[in-house]
Amino acid sequence: MSENFENSQIDHQNQPEKKVIEKDFVPHFLPTYRISSKFYALPIIFVVIIAGILSYLTYIEAGVQIDGGYLSEEEFGALGGILNGVIFTIMAAASAFLIIYLVKKRGIDVLKYIFGLSFGFLSFFLSLFFSSIIVYLFFLQFPESPSLVHTYNAFTNILLPIYVGIFTLFLLYGYFTSKSIFTKNIIVLYMGLLVGASMGVLMPLWTTLAILIGISIWDIFAVLYKKGPIKEMIDIASQGDANNDMTKKDIQEKIESGEAVYDTSKLEIGIGDLAFYSMLTSSALIQANSVIVMILTAIAIIIGTGITIMGLKRNKILPGLPISIFLGIGTMLISWYIISII
Repeated sequence: MSENFENSQIDHQNQPEKKVIEKDFVPHFLPTYRISSKFYALPIIFVVIIAGILSYLTYIEAGVQIDGGYLSEEEFGALGGILNGVIFTIMAAASAFLIIYLVKKRGIDVLKYIFGLSFGFLSFFLSLFFSSIIVYLFFLQFPESPSLVHTYNAFTNILLPIYVGIFTLFLLYGYFTSKSIFTKNIIVLYMGLLVGASMGVLMPLWTTLAILIGISIWDIFAVLYKKGPIKEMIDIASQGDANNDMTKKDIQEKIESGEAVYDTSKLEIGIGDLAFYSMLTSSALIQANSVIVMILTAIAIIIGTGITIMGLKRNKILPGLPISIFLGIGTMLISWYIISII
């Protein structure tokens, strides 16, 4: 037994070390959250908690319950939700192909204008939406009076839009001018949780599930297929190559043979991943009306993300949604059912 152990140690020492291949970083203005792989769970936990609080305040405390799908689930039931998911996925796919077309025609800098318009629109209206909910709940704490109603109307209709507009301008300025990774990360977190919380509140159960499943399937195609728009965008956007002494074919051969692995010490989590993670957990909270279901769903998402990260050692890029979302949905439904029968 001792001899076998010593022989195995010698064999291990004689094995050549695997070459670690660093990945290209995408341009700073692309909406990704950069973090050490050891702390990958932190941004997910952050967006889940804050989005969950916003969703609870909006849906439960303020009573804002809007059927936000293209087709009403009250009228069409589960079929309406499935069709909503199909429509949403088709629109997302069409937008991705349009963006990659514009990038090929106009260059990578066109993304600055696309993200600028998108961030500006979403930041203003979603910040205004959730801040108006918080202001409403704040004013509810005081006895109603004519002066209170007048103050509330003046603040929400005049002052609040101005404040939010100024905040949005500062957010855009910071995102596109600051070279700080921390500043960019905070903005990506903020935008991701706003989108996730709003979709978690506005989309009913079947629509939420259909959207998440549809987008996860689309994510697989968009990232892994050689002509997938996300893969093409990353290839175009990646600047420089830390391994310019090796061709892509050489790298792929070394990865497949086990002679090399990709460096996974640093990660870039897409804003869409954060948004859909928080959408699922927010929906779990308000649909099941259970913090426990939300926590279990979040844990499943974090585990799924960890599994995806492990796969990045042999793949330059992987879709961030499928494993996490499917584990999260399964955990949400099972835990919700168990809690409902206890």
